[in-house]
Amino acid sequence: MVAKMTSKNQITIPKAVASRFASRYYDVRQEEGRIILTPVNPDAAAQVRAKLNELGISENDIAEAVNWARKAP
Repeated sequence: MVAKMTSKNQITIPKAVASRFASRYYDVRQEEGRIILTPVNPDAAAQVRAKLNELGISENDIAEAVNWARKAP
């Protein structure tokens, strides 16, 4: 498949490819002369915070766990 870049640097992802992914947002990076698009969920951080809240895990708990892990041999 071929995609053309417009004068505004926009590229349309072919429908056959785009339909395989549910994401509307992509992490874009360049690697070894290639453009890599990785689907991301912009609400992921909010979902993680909600799960931590549901489990009763506070930011202080996380900080303590990180400090403990950094001290481990």
